Amino acid sequence: MAQAIIGRDAEKKILQDMLASREAELIAILGRRRIGKTFLVRNYYERHLLFEYTGVHEAGLNEQLLNFRNALQQAMGSAIPPATPGSWIEGFTFLSEFLKIKLIKEPVVVLFDEFPWIHTPKSGFLTAFGHWWNTWASRQVLLKVVICGSAASWMIENIINNRGGLHNRVSRTIRLHPFSLKETEEYLISRSIRLDQYQILQLYMAMGGIPQYLKQVDKGESAAQVIDKLFFEKNGLLKVEFANLYQSLFANAIHHEAIVRTLSKKASGLSRTEIIELCGFTTGGGTTRLFEELEESGFITQYIPFGKTSRDSIYKLSDEYSLFYLKFIEHARAGGEGTWHKIAAGQSYNSWSDYAFESICQKHVPQIKKALGIGAVYTEASGWRYIGKKEKKVHKLTSCSIVRIIASTYVK
Repeated sequence: MAQAIIGRDAEKKILQDMLASREAELIAILGRRRIGKTFLVRNYYERHLLFEYTGVHEAGLNEQLLNFRNALQQAMGSAIPPATPGSWIEGFTFLSEFLKIKLIKEPVVVLFDEFPWIHTPKSGFLTAFGHWWNTWASRQVLLKVVICGSAASWMIENIINNRGGLHNRVSRTIRLHPFSLKETEEYLISRSIRLDQYQILQLYMAMGGIPQYLKQVDKGESAAQVIDKLFFEKNGLLKVEFANLYQSLFANAIHHEAIVRTLSKKASGLSRTEIIELCGFTTGGGTTRLFEELEESGFITQYIPFGKTSRDSIYKLSDEYSLFYLKFIEHARAGGEGTWHKIAAGQSYNSWSDYAFESICQKHVPQIKKALGIGAVYTEASGWRYIGKKEKKVHKLTSCSIVRIIASTYVK
């Protein structure tokens, strides 16, 4: 039985339009790990989802093909497994034979999840997929193929901007973002969890609007108890998440982590040149790609400072979880129940909360404008920092003092 989908109104409209069209559709869904891509497809397309295959991280070709065979067996509902394909060309031939008898009256949805993980070195998967789509799948008017990937940069480079067989083949692209504060509250209420808005804000500042993180909140727990459980207990989910998060998304993730760690220490943000210097990188295409990958995946955000041009852009760490982890968890010595309550009484809490709250406000500019009664007024939002002429040090002029006036309205 399908579960209720909180928010995602624009995304659901796209999925419905694709389902209702009288032609084959190829839909790409991008979004970071644990953002809810698979949940959205499974629940919205539940009645039409006929075949689902998920790539395995760092698995070889033979293992991927075996898992494909198993997924096909499950879709067929057969007690006897079909033959394991010897290549991806053969695998897609098997899939076509299975789908032919299903594509009769109603739309059929096929899901390839964690798509970048399927394309292992020398596997020929992407070429085979493109061939399958161009020669057979694109001619099936009732077929809707959804491909999901957490590695947003890989999806953009190899699917959206593909210059080979998949060039301009994607019908629609959906970029799935974290929940807003309002959607976070609605999600918790859907799970019979009712926290006051200040506590929801505390949770959001620590973990962002990531559905899978919020799913760990149990009924009856306060925000402090949730943070203790997820971050400070020995096997807390978010205590160990950081080590896997970047590694699962990026090759040579140590460089991506270096940028994130550098930005976590500079609330006012840094220019590209400053980041490169502090990280010890060299300028060039490889470094540019690091920034693009982090930005496409939602970990960092580029802002044009007030009164400046795009050449003066600065980057800020915009992932709440990464900021919280690097600030309080990575080198933490204390742990267990009551840890967060004690930390929240110290000075480190104040500096972090200013940074985290301002970042959240920057993500909710439309809601803030509406709360201030200027929703219909043309405005431009920008970052703001001051560099002293003598000291040549960066001083932050925070906008928190301005936006805190709407905190009581909960930026809805």
